[in-house]
Amino acid sequence: MPESARSPYLHDPNRLGDVIAAIQAMATYKFYKLEFAGWAERIVGDANQADHWRQVFQEHPEFFRLDTERVRASLVWRRQHRKRFNVDSETMLTDEEYSALSPQRKTRVSRAPLGASEVSTLIKTATDLHSRALEQKKESRWWLPIIAAAASLFGSVTGALIGALLKVQK
Repeated sequence: MPESARSPYLHDPNRLGDVIAAIQAMATYKFYKLEFAGWAERIVGDANQADHWRQVFQEHPEFFRLDTERVRASLVWRRQHRKRFNVDSETMLTDEEYSALSPQRKTRVSRAPLGASEVSTLIKTATDLHSRALEQKKESRWWLPIIAAAASLFGSVTGALIGALLKVQK
């Protein structure tokens, strides 16, 4: 299978774990969008791994999106919520309350975190996509047992012919 057609779930043996970790962090953190170093710090405690997480986010658009400048990432599902979650009081604001906020206070408003059932759905989806990628990889190798059997048969026949020729020469 060409490298370009391979699933990103197969690029790295830890990829499924990375996707699940990112889903959990991005679904529940008070701010829905951060720079890559911020997510790296939140997910693994090491902002120096920002490039790794950028790659994970870019290769999994089924879950993650980058902003227009391509410097911050967010979880797609969470982007569907309106910005009405006050990160300080951890409450939802009404439209009137939001409109009354100063521009500076609006920076403390994000999109609501996802609930446990939503996070569970995303993790199940990631697990299913990973399983499907593994199955496709196995299916793409359907011909290997046939080649192995043919090689074994060829070896047996060749050995028998050589044995017969040696017997005839005696």
